[in-house]
Amino acid sequence: MSQQMYGPPPQMGAPVPPLPPRNGLGTAALVLGLVGLVMGVIPFMFWLGAILGIIALALGLTGRGKAKRGEATNKGMATAGAVLGPVAVVLSVVMGVVTVMAVDDAVDEINKSVSDTRGKGATAKDGGSGGKDKAGDDAAGSDAADAETYKAGDTVIYDDGVQVTVSQHTAYSPGEYSVGHKKGNKAYKVTVTVVNKGKEKFDTALLTVDARAGKDGKTAESIFDDKVGEGFNGTVVPGKTASAEFAFDAPADAKTLEVEVSPGWSYNSSHWNLKL
Repeated sequence: MSQQMYGPPPQMGAPVPPLPPRNGLGTAALVLGLVGLVMGVIPFMFWLGAILGIIALALGLTGRGKAKRGEATNKGMATAGAVLGPVAVVLSVVMGVVTVMAVDDAVDEINKSVSDTRGKGATAKDGGSGGKDKAGDDAAGSDAADAETYKAGDTVIYDDGVQVTVSQHTAYSPGEYSVGHKKGNKAYKVTVTVVNKGKEKFDTALLTVDARAGKDGKTAESIFDDKVGEGFNGTVVPGKTASAEFAFDAPADAKTLEVEVSPGWSYNSSHWNLKL
């Protein structure tokens, strides 16, 4: 009996391992959606929330498509990102409108505050000049008011109750070690008085006093020595008065001395024209 020989059975091909799920888009959509929500409620950052929300929506929809095709397993995360994206955009738009309105209100308040603290005119106490309204109702009125000058002793009254007066000038002899006086020139001293008739403290830190002399209006240098030049310090509480002496160097032939006082950046400057 013959023996039939059989060879080994043919081997089958090895199975291909499945590809790992591609869940990156869904995860990114969820993260960007959450970050967009946070940014959307932060003033001045709302624009970033809107951008992240749009990206989250796009990535979320793409991630859902991959999940349906079996290429990803985080369909829930992708869906959440696609939902949070539009919500972030809506919140960003709302916050943008609120921010713009808040900025407009703040600008209006600042403009109102600046307008309320502008000079409203001078009351002639000693000089008899009868100053005019320095605030003005329009631009032309303001330009005309700024050109007004006052006499020695006139008082400028501002809308917030601050009153400023410049006294009559007197001849001044600078000290031996003075600064700002030129040999051959003359020196004149004035007293600036601030009365606070308002309801809030007045800070004198921003108050400045300058002068010009002669018909050419050249700057009259401030003189500093052991008697004058220190200026104002601290605040003036309601109902109180503060005064300081200032000396200026003027050419010997100068006939006028114009003193300019600015109580602060939000106030109109006022000018006193003193006859030398």
